Amino acid sequence: MTDNIRLASVTVLGTGTMGQGIAQVCAAAGHAVRLHDAAEGRAAKAVDAIATGLEKLVIKGKITAESRASTLGRLSAARGPEDAARGANVLVEAVPEDMTLKVDVLRGVMAAAAADVLVASNTSSLSITELGARLGVPDRTVGLHFFNPPPIMELVEVVRGLGTSETTLERALAFVKGLAKTPIVVRDVPGFATSRLGVILGAEAMRMLETGVASAADIDKGMELGYRHPMGPLKLTDLVGLDVRLAILDHLTKEVGDQFRPPTILRTMVRAGKLGKKTGEGFYRWVDGQPVPK
Repeated sequence: MTDNIRLASVTVLGTGTMGQGIAQVCAAAGHAVRLHDAAEGRAAKAVDAIATGLEKLVIKGKITAESRASTLGRLSAARGPEDAARGANVLVEAVPEDMTLKVDVLRGVMAAAAADVLVASNTSSLSITELGARLGVPDRTVGLHFFNPPPIMELVEVVRGLGTSETTLERALAFVKGLAKTPIVVRDVPGFATSRLGVILGAEAMRMLETGVASAADIDKGMELGYRHPMGPLKLTDLVGLDVRLAILDHLTKEVGDQFRPPTILRTMVRAGKLGKKTGEGFYRWVDGQPVPK
């Protein structure tokens, strides 16, 4: 049942930070990986970006030159939806948190994919049940919520929709374990398990900042040193993207309740284009990829 997952041909849809990271993880684990993006040329640029990142790891002594070469040898840029679907055992969607966009992107590739392809979404908050129903394959649809950055973070949240079959769940778990990641299985509820806890901690940290309880750096240091969090909630928000966090909070406010209402400071910063690391400024300034307290 799981042999085709252990030796999978994986197609990653979306070439942002998460798409690149997931593609790298899958290729490093031995899978043949194709990156696909609707924007022409973006998939090839993503492969180049992964190559650059791997070279930095070689220079730092984190991986060998041979490991870099073998990983890159398994990565390629798809030349369109049909090429992306060709021979794929697993589709992993990693586009922005918009249900209609996710459905459209997956449909475009699924039309040419095998009838038994595993359909996975990296969504951190949207309904897997709805996604599977709209795609017409609820039994083969599952959530694979990787954490940022995927090459470093061990956890993958495996989300079972109402229609997800036992076979699909077993295939998804085998796939995740084959990536040397640790899965947890959660039901398809708004925000799943980790997003609900993570964003509400981040939102409270933002409210503390806007009311002057402490600086961003000291709030983060308190959680890092006092609670052993590897990264404080405001720094993590910068890494994930303030716009992403805002979209999740808006969704959870609608689905769950006002405890998830976004802080004013978050909405204001997003409107100002201060989205975190990807724009160079959020709760920190980002210089050469490192956070600098304001």
